[in-house]
Amino acid sequence: MARHDVLALVLAGGQGNRMEVLTQDRAKPALPFAGVYRLLDFPLSNLRHSGVEDVWMVVQYETQSIIEVLAGGRPWDLDRSHGGLRVLPPQQEADGEGGWHDGNADAIYAHRDAIAREEPETLLVMSSDHVYRLDHSELLAQHRASGAVATVVTTRVPVAQAGHHTVIDVDDDGRVTGLADKPEKPAHGVVATEVFAFDTAVVLEVLEELASEDRGLGDFPDRLLPALVERGTVREMRLQGYWKDVGRPETYFEAHHDVLVSRTRRRSTDLRLDDPAWPVLSRDVPRMPAFVEQSGRVIDSLISPACRVAGRVERSVLGPGTVVQEGAIVRDSVLLHDVTVRAGARVHHAIVDDGATIGAEAVVGSARIAGDLPTTEELTLIGARARISAGAKVPAGDRVDPGGRRRQAG
Repeated sequence: MARHDVLALVLAGGQGNRMEVLTQDRAKPALPFAGVYRLLDFPLSNLRHSGVEDVWMVVQYETQSIIEVLAGGRPWDLDRSHGGLRVLPPQQEADGEGGWHDGNADAIYAHRDAIAREEPETLLVMSSDHVYRLDHSELLAQHRASGAVATVVTTRVPVAQAGHHTVIDVDDDGRVTGLADKPEKPAHGVVATEVFAFDTAVVLEVLEELASEDRGLGDFPDRLLPALVERGTVREMRLQGYWKDVGRPETYFEAHHDVLVSRTRRRSTDLRLDDPAWPVLSRDVPRMPAFVEQSGRVIDSLISPACRVAGRVERSVLGPGTVVQEGAIVRDSVLLHDVTVRAGARVHHAIVDDGATIGAEAVVGSARIAGDLPTTEELTLIGARARISAGAKVPAGDRVDPGGRRRQAG
């Protein structure tokens, strides 16, 4: 059922500095995932399957990379004359107000007049760099039944990882009593997934009040959420199942590893990308099926359309059009679109961006890491269209940007 009393705002304007060379020329939500998807596909697919048809995309950094992924909203049936998909860039107003958004709360405030004109009862707001599945109809039902002015979707992560997120304190009745944004020593692992349901009128009113104090609004945890928590009407909805913030190289790699593992060891918390009842929808660019030559060997890997494998690929993800020549070895790596790994090259624990070429007999990354999965500092990142010379060695932790410049992590 279509939900015309709901307006969804998908926040896709962040630069994604933590992804380093991988977001130098694209917005983070446009990053490929699992070969044939983009990060932006996850929130849009969740909204489509939940019957939410009014979706506004807030953009800012490398906007064209987002526009290309959106394809006018067609993959999610959002290309329509009334409602559907709308792209919101930053606005420079005649009086000099407006300009670049300084955080997600500021982004909502910048578009407050357009939101108010639509008069939605509920404002759904979500980030676009997470991998997860969420039925928004369940969120909306709980939000309205509770009478909350805001509902924060939460999940539980290991305490050691909670410091990368906004930690949410919740009482026994599900009421949010406090929060700490990226604390150095988190008390527990309940964190915000960056999906929120707001009472539209209330949140716009509170934003106006906060803006009148002549201080920046920043992100939700800076001022908006604390102000709403003080009113005592913020509640949580605990997300069951898989959720991953893939905003850092190590978590982006880890999420790909989780997809590979889930193909052989299905667990209740796994994310099924191919669930026929809830498929991840994406812009479909037809290509030929992958081709594995007689010399090719593929083990526990995802091989996308138009790939050609004559070498050895283990525990890796190859994006569309990627070529692994005879004698080359790719292990424990994520290669995006149209990467070429020439004969005899070795790629270990690396993320290689679109169109990059690894020269013959070159060595990228290291097979040795301290734990089961590589840290950001252990991963080697190769930027889009970079050229690694034949016989070159790119050590673990090095970065090669799209211009070919090399540096170490950090």
